[in-house]
Amino acid sequence: MKYKKLGKSGIKVSEIGFGAWTIALNWWGKEIDEDEAKRMLKKAYDCGINFFETGDMYGKGKSERLIGEAFKDMRNEVIISTKYGYDFEQVKQVGHTELPQQFDEKFTRKALTNSLDRLKTDYVDMYGLHNPKMHHIKDDSIFNTLDSLIEEEKIKTYQIALGPAIGWTEEGLESMKRKNVTAVQTVFNILEQTPGNELLNSGIENNVGILVRVPDASGILTGKVNADTKIDEKDHRSVRKGEWIKASLKKVEELKPIADRNGLSIKELAIKFILSKEGISSVFPTVISEEEIQTFSDMSNGGYLNNSDMKEIDQLYTKWWSENPYELKATQVA
Repeated sequence: MKYKKLGKSGIKVSEIGFGAWTIALNWWGKEIDEDEAKRMLKKAYDCGINFFETGDMYGKGKSERLIGEAFKDMRNEVIISTKYGYDFEQVKQVGHTELPQQFDEKFTRKALTNSLDRLKTDYVDMYGLHNPKMHHIKDDSIFNTLDSLIEEEKIKTYQIALGPAIGWTEEGLESMKRKNVTAVQTVFNILEQTPGNELLNSGIENNVGILVRVPDASGILTGKVNADTKIDEKDHRSVRKGEWIKASLKKVEELKPIADRNGLSIKELAIKFILSKEGISSVFPTVISEEEIQTFSDMSNGGYLNNSDMKEIDQLYTKWWSENPYELKATQVA
């Protein structure tokens, strides 16, 4: 496992991280029981993954609790990141709809206290605003509170997790102006590089690390989704429509020569492409089994793509964009 600097914080995180939402929600085609979830967390650690990223709303605290139980005697050996902002305690979530948000000081402190309790720790390495809007990012009081939490040693640093859909370019760029924002999290993959490339450029300029989720384009790049796949409406990927899937599969065919000459599968090419980008701190593949954790961890071996291959991929993406920019914009969903 290779490790990279988490933006200006100086914290070293595994370049393959563990996005822990799947162990608390059945939004990816599988409900994971608690014993299996803990085995997955330990497996990730055994594979060299030290970076565990979650959020308080995942299973209404379940994901945090499982991480706390799995690593209760190993706190100094793992990097824990969690997010807040959704007022989920008194609200029933229906489907994938967004819940009410709060980021004021009282709510922030209460949310952090609850997260620390579930995580069985007295600090988190990184705290995050979960899908904030522009008016939140421009609100000095929110960041004054987060800065105070750093001074109180309850958090080490903080991030902005953009979403829930792909996009939020201006929010991401604006957030990087904040002196203590260490990382920005976004959807980014070889098929969906907008606005990721722009965020990467700004991140490099501002010493802000980019954290990547949905690197597999919702299963297209791992072979889990094809033209015949039927996705349940409860599945997070149900927002991906048939025409988008067909268009994406055609793009995958254009990528195969690059993968083949490097001796890589499309899945490996997709991850290597992201890890080869300057400014990436960590990638969170969507994993639902110990076997998948091993597979993705093995990709962190230092074998990055060369400049020629990266240039060819950039040219393909430019071509796709020029041929149908409206298709790309219309399908930018998490």
